[in-house]
Amino acid sequence: MLPTPVLVGAGALFAGLWPTLFYGPAAMPNLWCALGALAATGWVVRAVRGAAGPVETAGAGAAVALVALMRPADGFWLALPLALAVTLVPGRRRPRLCAALAGGLAAGCAPWTAEAFAHYGGLAARLHRAGEIQGGLGWNVAVDDHLRALAGRTLCRPCDVGWESPGTAVWWVALPLLAAGGILAARRAGRGATALLATATGVSTAVPYLFLVEYAAPRFLLPAYALLAVPVAEYLVHLFTRARRARRPVGLAALTLALAAHLTVQLSVLSHAVRVSHSTTSGFTAVAGELNRLGVRPPCVVSGDHAVPIAYYAGCVSRQTGGHDASITPEALRALARRVPTAVLAADGEVPPPAVGGARAVPLPAGLGAGPHRTYLLPGPALGPTVAAGRKSG
Repeated sequence: MLPTPVLVGAGALFAGLWPTLFYGPAAMPNLWCALGALAATGWVVRAVRGAAGPVETAGAGAAVALVALMRPADGFWLALPLALAVTLVPGRRRPRLCAALAGGLAAGCAPWTAEAFAHYGGLAARLHRAGEIQGGLGWNVAVDDHLRALAGRTLCRPCDVGWESPGTAVWWVALPLLAAGGILAARRAGRGATALLATATGVSTAVPYLFLVEYAAPRFLLPAYALLAVPVAEYLVHLFTRARRARRPVGLAALTLALAAHLTVQLSVLSHAVRVSHSTTSGFTAVAGELNRLGVRPPCVVSGDHAVPIAYYAGCVSRQTGGHDASITPEALRALARRVPTAVLAADGEVPPPAVGGARAVPLPAGLGAGPHRTYLLPGPALGPTVAAGRKSG
């Protein structure tokens, strides 16, 4: 549906972003949502530009189902503009294709829906709980949060930090202008509908994360970046082609240098994010090793500051008594400590959590920055002599 230079350019632009490179090999759903969104949009474009045969219909439905299976909300915001395009645009109406999109969305959301009734008491209850975990879903302008997160923050929650590196967001600010230029360039080439649908779908997938969630993570916008790369590539290919035909080496050199600078910034941020990730992982594994040495070994429970990743490395489960991951009361945590080794982590300067009772603090390895620096080993029959010795030394 698109010429090779546009496809290659779009792929290079998307693959050159640091969130794509950082999260690509990670166990996260966002890259798969991005690829599924590209596939769904491509199948719909094929259908509206020609006969909506069984291949196009099945392909669009399957792609939406994949995205909805990964993240149900992403599936909804993907299917919405595509369904509107095939039902409302005169001369492009494809009711069977619209039904396939709706069916794919329903199929992808089926496991989530079944779990809602099996474990949460229904759809409304699960949506309410999901909103609580996200800190409340509603009108929350998070555009500035995403701008700050582009400096290499994998999670900006709460995003109350300063804008440390404005240069890392230049491309992000220019993205709407480049996409608009791409739509105009594609229209002149007879591909305006394709660029317009890709842009509309990309904007739709970004809406919930820019305006409904009160924090930022760069991976959330990967589907939007993948789709918006199409009109941006249209514009850049148009500029290169025009400069080459007019024999303007200065223009070609300027475009090449701009793209090289953009890639340099992306790789620099990626290097920073990887260093921070490795440092954080080393700190978590050190704390987990110390907990194991103190006797907190599987089966065991970890609660408190950074409990989720540290519990993973220690081979324990995590249980929180407060915050968006709250799953147990302080009283229940103390009761659990009578059966399995239980540790409560805290950072320097923090007031001891209510669950620790009269437990003494044991120092933890330094090097986690604002992370946990001490642990409270809750008393109980599960405490062995190593734990008791560690508590006395603390």
